[in-house]
Parts: sequence; structure tokens; C-alpha cells
Amino acid sequence: MNDLTKLANIAEILGVIIVVGGLFFALMQMRQIRQQRRELAAIELFRFFGNPHFTVAYKLILALPDDMDVDDIRNADPDLEDAAVLISATMENIGVMTYQRIVPFIVVNSLIGASAQILWRKLEKWAKALREEQGSPEAFEWFQWLAERLEDYQPSAREPAYLAHKNWVPSHMQRQIGSE
Repeated sequence: MNDLTKLANIAEILGVIIVVGGLFFALMQMRQIRQQRRELAAIELFRFFGNPHFTVAYKLILALPDDMDVDDIRNADPDLEDAAVLISATMENIGVMTYQRIVPFIVVNSLIGASAQILWRKLEKWAKALREEQGSPEAFEWFQWLAERLEDYQPSAREPAYLAHKNWVPSHMQRQIGSE
């Protein structure tokens, strides 16, 4: 009986180890899936900016002075308001993805931080006038939210990436350099 008890105890211990190992593996898989989802969302974010229509719209809006009135936008160029809608809708999507933590804030800030703020400055009066016309205070709310959060979380003495990270070396290169 003693041997049978030992075997039962060993089987019980092995069962617990297998369950704990399975839980650990499941948690690791969930973490990896979440990371892959974030990476895919970041790639999609990058694709927004590779779209030729977005590029044209981006150039049109960047050429505008800050705080341009809605009438000025509507009367300046027939394509200008279409560009404003495309830019705002894109930024709206990015704002929602950022808020829902689908795309990490740091990635959004690195990819479009300054651009989103500049675009909001140029389109703020237009977006607010559109809200009033439509009777919808929610119009482009996430674009505004995104621009304001990006502005809130900028370091006071921010350097451009080419200066701030000029000494950056890929990790595999660091090991090679460190071993020489």
C-alpha cells in the first residue's frame, strides 16, 4: 500500500505541475497574441500614411495657416474640405485605437505626435464649426482628444529623434561591439 500511496502522491504532484504549466503557457500565449495585435495595429497606422489620397490631403492641410475659418476652407479649393474630412476621419480612427490601447500611445506619439497636433491646429475651427452645423458635439471628438493628449504628454525640452537617438545602436550590434 505504501508504494501505491507514493505513486498517487507523485501523480497528484505531476497533475498540479501540468495544470500550472498549462496556465503559464496560456498566459504567455495571450501576451504574445496581444503583442501581435498591437504590432499589426501599428502597421495599419503606418499604412494610413502610405495611402496616396492621405498624402495629397496631408500636403493640402499642411499648407494652410493655423485656425483657418470654415468659410475660408470651403471657398479656397473644392478639394480642401474633402482633404480636411479625410485627415480628420483618419485621425479620429487613430484616436479611438489609441484610447482603446490597440496601438500603444508611445507608438502613436513617435509616428504622428507632432503631425497630429499641427493638423488639429489647422482644422480646429473647421471641426468645431462642423459640430455646430451638424448639431453633433461628437464630430471628430477623437481627433481633438488625440491632439490634446499628444500635446499634454510631450516633454518640455523635446529633441527631434535624429538628435535624441543619434547614439542608438541595434541590440545585436551592441553585443558585437561590446565583445570587441
